[in-house]
Amino acid sequence: MGKDSNIVHQYFKKELADFTLLVKVNPLQLKATEITVYRDRDPEMREVEIDDEIFDDLKADGFMEASPLEFNLYLSGLIR
Repeated sequence: MGKDSNIVHQYFKKELADFTLLVKVNPLQLKATEITVYRDRDPEMREVEIDDEIFDDLKADGFMEASPLEFNLYLSGLIR
């Protein structure tokens, strides 16, 4: 197994009026995957680079810890 298999991702969520943001953070590679789940259209996904202050930023922006299951259900397209 390579070192990528030892990464423990962290998941966050923020609910807003028209959409929900789900974020999977890879703290070792400083990358994140964001899924925007809209109330009235298909979800959008994007990969973003982050910095080492991501956890402080997410907390300041009102994100809460989230379930990996919920994130991965949206990622796989099993729920919309």
